Amino acid sequence: MKEKLEQLFYFGLGSALMAKEKLEQAGESAKELKEENERKAREFFDQAVAKGSEEREQIKGSIKALLKEAIDELGLATKADLEALREELAKQRQGQL
Repeated sequence: MKEKLEQLFYFGLGSALMAKEKLEQAGESAKELKEENERKAREFFDQAVAKGSEEREQIKGSIKALLKEAIDELGLATKADLEALREELAKQRQGQL
């Protein structure tokens, strides 16, 4: 009887230690998985931000080209045109003085 109780005690102790080891392994695996997922999430975020920034620049360029085309078609004066006109007026005023 004593031997059976002793075996039962060791069985319980061994089972508890094995369960503890399994839990520690699972915890470590979960920690590694969490770190890997965080790393992947950061990489995805960085890639998405870079892609968005790149797309923004392309859209900005497209809008500028469309606006320039519309200004040319409408015959509107550009900033450069106005500056050239100012310079010409300034030269004429100097010639009159």
